[in-house]
Amino acid sequence: MHLLDYTEQMKKALIEKLNKKAAVIGVVGLGYVGLPLALGYSEAGYRVIGLDTDAQKKTLIEKGKTYIKHINGERISAATSNGFSISTNFDDAQQCDALIICVPTPLNKHREPDLSFVTSTMISLRPFFRAGQIVSLESTTYPGTTEEVLRPYLESDDLVVGENIFLVYSPEREDPGNEQFQTENIPKICGGTTSNCLEVGQALYGQVINVVVPVSDTRTAEMAKLLENIHRAVNIGLVNEMKILTDRMGIDIYEVIDAAATKPFGFVPYFPGPGIGGHCIPLDPFYLTWKAREYGINTRFIELAGEVNSYMPEWVVDKISAGLNTRKRSVNGSKILILGIAYKKNVDDKRESPALEIMSQLQGKGAIIEYSDPFIPNLSKTRHHNFELSSIPLSAEMMGEYDCVVIATAHDGVDYSWVLEFAKLIVDTRGVYRTPSSKVIPA
Repeated sequence: MHLLDYTEQMKKALIEKLNKKAAVIGVVGLGYVGLPLALGYSEAGYRVIGLDTDAQKKTLIEKGKTYIKHINGERISAATSNGFSISTNFDDAQQCDALIICVPTPLNKHREPDLSFVTSTMISLRPFFRAGQIVSLESTTYPGTTEEVLRPYLESDDLVVGENIFLVYSPEREDPGNEQFQTENIPKICGGTTSNCLEVGQALYGQVINVVVPVSDTRTAEMAKLLENIHRAVNIGLVNEMKILTDRMGIDIYEVIDAAATKPFGFVPYFPGPGIGGHCIPLDPFYLTWKAREYGINTRFIELAGEVNSYMPEWVVDKISAGLNTRKRSVNGSKILILGIAYKKNVDDKRESPALEIMSQLQGKGAIIEYSDPFIPNLSKTRHHNFELSSIPLSAEMMGEYDCVVIATAHDGVDYSWVLEFAKLIVDTRGVYRTPSSKVIPA
């Protein structure tokens, strides 16, 4: 058979399988990105196999229980009843017509990309790649990863990307806790290694995502994801720097933002905080700064925003220290309650949360630290911090025992007027209190 005919046949057969929902979908990594994606495919009528090395996730899913706050157990139970299964054995990948990789891409201690999760996944999957499959990477990474890192694992004497096996990059877009936007109604960027790959990629995502946005290649898709999060990081850095300046000038930054936001064009409001957290914004910009060095470019704007945002926990600690000083207390020996430690409100995700860095710095200065966060009942060792704490239930008697309460994450379920009534001193990093009070120090 002529090569062009063979390639066309392979492509059409896989697209037809995807369109008819006869394809088996494998999702590798069932975290905040992979689990909702796997459930979406199951709910659309596909047979889905989740692949994850965490045996505890397998146990919970098989019991119809959730390990992510905003995904309920009933949804998982319904999916398992429809054939959704999870496996810690990567041999099951050979059953899959599509393999979607949703594994972490952190930074190492030098703030350089750590692709070890991606490469170890590809090593585990490599024996099970076959003709008639599509592989999609969703993990955030630098431009060139799909081509330079993944493609060599797929190609062999029998497999050629774009001819009989297909490779795309389609960056994850999730906003945990945002009820307005779920997986299916967030437009999905997709870039293919070849035009044939892109066609198959569009078929893969078109059945479960309302709008698929094709781009010319994988590097464009990879860069688009970085730009989305760099845009946010830079603007958050800007407003955090403005917060420091307006604080020194005695101007309310929130009133400034509200006033500026009345302009109906050319301004998008961003709000300050104690730093940035989550699995994207604190990490993604540094993927690009690292790659830019290969081209002799110094991304000064990105790095400056990173410096400002990284400094914010220290700035908050200084405000806590100043507030305690006004009450003739030092940080050393003070009992401090951190209210909310998730990286954003109403989620159970503490990854890269600035609250953890604030806690660590306070402990280093001799403070006695406790926290209260209904979304995170227990806090143990993380990559950068070593805590063994449990969330404290709020009560009027307990609140009065603390020398300072720090609002690090403003979850909706907290009665902040009650906190104001019973706390001795509050350091507010989230603009909860807009009316001046002798008890409240904006930070």
